[in-house]
This record gives sequence, C-alpha cells and structure tokens, in this order.
Amino acid sequence: MLAITPLMRYAIARFAVPAEVDNRSGCDACGAPISLDRPWPALGPTARCDACGARVGAPPGSVELVAVAVLAGLLLTRPPVAEFAAAAWWLAFAIPLVFVDLAVHRLPDRLTWPAAAGTWLLLGVAALTGAGVAPWGRATAAGLGLALFFAVTTLLLGARGFGIGDAKLALSAGALLGWYGWSLLVTGLLLALVLSGLVALVLLVTGRARWSSHLPFGPYLVLGTLGALLLVW
Repeated sequence: MLAITPLMRYAIARFAVPAEVDNRSGCDACGAPISLDRPWPALGPTARCDACGARVGAPPGSVELVAVAVLAGLLLTRPPVAEFAAAAWWLAFAIPLVFVDLAVHRLPDRLTWPAAAGTWLLLGVAALTGAGVAPWGRATAAGLGLALFFAVTTLLLGARGFGIGDAKLALSAGALLGWYGWSLLVTGLLLALVLSGLVALVLLVTGRARWSSHLPFGPYLVLGTLGALLLVW
C-alpha cells in the first residue's frame, strides 16, 4: 500500500475539485501539468509543484501517515489472504476518497466504481478459495442494500440526506461488512452515524458550523467500516 501512495496523491490532486470541474490537470498556481509520466514532487510526501513550489493536493505527509496506520492495522489483525486483498483494494480507493470528500464534498465516480467492482470481485475470489458462496451472496446483498438506503434518503430528503456519491461508496463498504454478517453491517453504519453526529455536535458548539451546514459523510463511512472490520479480524 505504501508503494501506491503516489497514485493516491495523484488521484487526490486530480479529483479534489468542485463538482462542475471534471478534474485538475495542472498546478493551480503555475499550470505545470500533473502527470504520472515523469517524476513530480507533488506526487510525493512534500506535495510541492516542481515548477513553482506551490502545494498541490493533500497536505505534506498526510497520505503517507494514513497509509502507514492502515497498513499497520491490517498486518496486526492479519485477516485471511483473500479478504486482506479485498480490504487493501478498497482502502487504496477509500483513502483518496476521504481526502477528496473532506476537501470539496464530493466522491467521484472514477474512484467509487473501481472500489466497488474490485472489492466485489476479490471477495468472489475469497468465496471460491474456501469461504463458500454464502458470504459472497450476503456481501452482494449488503452492498446493494446499503447503497439503496443511502440513495433513497437522497431522493426523499434532498440536500439533507446522504449524497449519491455516498451511495456509490456504500456499495463497497457494505460488501466488505456484509461478508462477515448482517450484524457487522449495522455496526459499521451505526459507528459512522455516531462519529458524524459527534463531530457535527462539536462543530455546532464551537461555532464552526450551523444547522444548515452540510458535512461530508464519506470519511465517517470509511472510519465506521474500518472500525467494524477491526472487531472481527
């Protein structure tokens, strides 16, 4: 996972832009192109443009610290190899999604769809290599069910509900949790809701948010999913 932190930084730099903008093609300060075809310090821990020195993307060292912490948690808990692969694939997309959602309140399709497809397929490999079809079927139903729940709240509540991006992220998060059982799916969702509620309360009390403020839910869904998974690994 540490080896792909430049790719994570690349995704964050490209997609942490307003919804009306497709992606970022270069440094905001000088326009130097963002590219994986040549060495570029902005894709490393310093997060600086090699042309003008401006910061691009996530804060220096932040992506690397998160990746180290997550990898350490996976190695300490030591889930089965196939399940480890599914979780690692999901996290490779979930980490950039957290940074993008915190920055611009969006969860781009170019990250949520590959996260869902790869997680589902790798759980299928886990099913074929010993776990059996039952947990894979449950994971599929859980991912679709959680995504549908998020999408319905969006249709019914509009801006007061979850976003469609949250529903797409829920496809992969729900599949991972559902693999281990329906109770873990509920646990992960409750953890996410409690965490987001506590943060919202703190922001309200400190005057950093209002009742009408819209907070990104993606980071809490990722944290809730991780927290629930750590209970079973």
